[in-house]
Amino acid sequence: QVQLVESGGGLVQAGGSLRLSCAASGIIFSIYTMGWYRQAPGKQRELVAGITRGSSTSYADSVKGRFAISRDNAKNTVYLQMNSLKPDDTAVYYCNAFTREYNYWGQGTQVTVSS
Repeated sequence: QVQLVESGGGLVQAGGSLRLSCAASGIIFSIYTMGWYRQAPGKQRELVAGITRGSSTSYADSVKGRFAISRDNAKNTVYLQMNSLKPDDTAVYYCNAFTREYNYWGQGTQVTVSS
């Protein structure tokens, strides 16, 4: 059974930091491209950051220079370090594991940034 379990969300003031974690089980973690998506109320889900099996990273323009994605294949975990948070970053953040054959999602973790 595949599970992606996010943690680390919460309430933070603007300018603060949070670190999200996503622990994967039931998959060969190292072969998956991992991503963090977010969905704010009334908006579509959007890709925030991604990291390939080779650890190449990509970011949405809105978070470049503030967020950093990383992975630890030994722990089957992907992280999202979020710095200089803004109220516009408020959303439910979802972990995603992707290959050409499979696409899995976590249940999401709420991030709320107060002004």
